[in-house]
Amino acid sequence: MNGHEHHDHDHPHDAPETRDAGSQALAEALGSSFTIVKIVMGLMVVAFIASSFFTVGPQEKAVILRFGKPVGEGDKALLGAGLHWSFPYPIDEVVKIPISEIQSVTSDNGWFFVTPEQELNGDVGNVGPDLNPQIDSYTLTSDTNIIHVRATLSYHVTDPIRYIFDFMEASNAVRNALDNALLYASAKFSADDALINERAQFLDSVQSRVSDLLEQENLGVDVNNCTVDSMPPRQLTDIFAQVTIARETRLAALNDAHSYENQITNTAVATAAGVINEAESAKARYVDSLNGEIKRFNDILPKYKVDPDLYVQQTFLRAIGPALTNVQDKWFLPVQAGDRPYELRLQLSRPLPGTNALSGQ
Repeated sequence: MNGHEHHDHDHPHDAPETRDAGSQALAEALGSSFTIVKIVMGLMVVAFIASSFFTVGPQEKAVILRFGKPVGEGDKALLGAGLHWSFPYPIDEVVKIPISEIQSVTSDNGWFFVTPEQELNGDVGNVGPDLNPQIDSYTLTSDTNIIHVRATLSYHVTDPIRYIFDFMEASNAVRNALDNALLYASAKFSADDALINERAQFLDSVQSRVSDLLEQENLGVDVNNCTVDSMPPRQLTDIFAQVTIARETRLAALNDAHSYENQITNTAVATAAGVINEAESAKARYVDSLNGEIKRFNDILPKYKVDPDLYVQQTFLRAIGPALTNVQDKWFLPVQAGDRPYELRLQLSRPLPGTNALSGQ
């Protein structure tokens, strides 16, 4: 009995010590767990904050959408280049807009079906006897023919707010405008003009139309460049090639004719100019001669008026003197009254008196 009673009295003293040790171990384990949890939570907070930083490039603008709405209004909503912070998704969403980057869209609604591999190799694909409207597209021209056309439009964003928020998909709106421009331009030109005669005007018409549509829609973009490819239906390639050869032959003949025409015209113009210049020179010389005669006449007229007879004799002597320098026999005929000279008659059919008829002496 005593031994049993002694054993019963030992348990009340051991149980509290065992419970205290277990509680202490549990408390230490929980404390360690809480410490780890705190560290993990701290790291998560740091990661949460760090993940919310983002960078905007020098050629970009960014907009923070908080629950789908922009933070800020107008230009204040645009974030420039540098480091920025926002709440992580799904609270905030960052939309970056390339401002100076050239973007492009392609319209092939008027083009025939071709795989990317065929396009890369320059292969137009299998051509059947007829056009297949299920896979091949085309546009109608003003002369009710059909042609294949496609275009690539390069543009840049000028108003990011409108480009992002006013349209669900602005690039699709730009592509729709380009589709419209191709159909519009095709309907204004004949097939020959769009493909051969007025290709540059056709391109200008497409670009002008798409620029007008983008301005009307106020998409917030500006057009940089527009390229247009056009070709006849592949089934008619040989026929168009023959027409092109005939057209080139005709143009070559016309060019030769125009060259000959220009050559003849230039020669005639040069000849006419030479004749005119010669005539002008002769005219100038004749006028100068007449002016000289007029001056000489005006100079001698006063002298003649002073003494006409004396002036006539002096003039006669000056004129006849050089002519009589080498003359052996000279006769001077005085003037009769009334200013009539004496008449001199010579008989040359017989020898003169005192001369030999044979020798002339």
